Amino acid sequence: MRTVDHVKKLVAELESNRAAKEKIINGICGNIARELSHMRQRALTANLGTLPDVAGQLAIVANRAGTGINMKLRALADGVNSMTIQLDQALKMAHEAPPEKDKEKPKS
Repeated sequence: MRTVDHVKKLVAELESNRAAKEKIINGICGNIARELSHMRQRALTANLGTLPDVAGQLAIVANRAGTGINMKLRALADGVNSMTIQLDQALKMAHEAPPEKDKEKPKS
């Protein structure tokens, strides 16, 4: 959840600096891509459904050169919103799941 919030802040920073120099924009995009790549690895380890796929695709979008800043911002904003929804849903399912002790009843 913290990483998604951090990426959301970086996307907002990118949006506020859309008229900045190319070097600044590329630095922010690099930070977004790095955070999303790390998040993808952690989500794969935690087995969080399609969240790693979305994070990986967004990392590629953030690193992609040649696309317009407006298209990149729209894709990143939509992707971060999608990840937030998926993560909330995964957390809700984890809280509603029965305890592990009930799953492993001894057979007699």
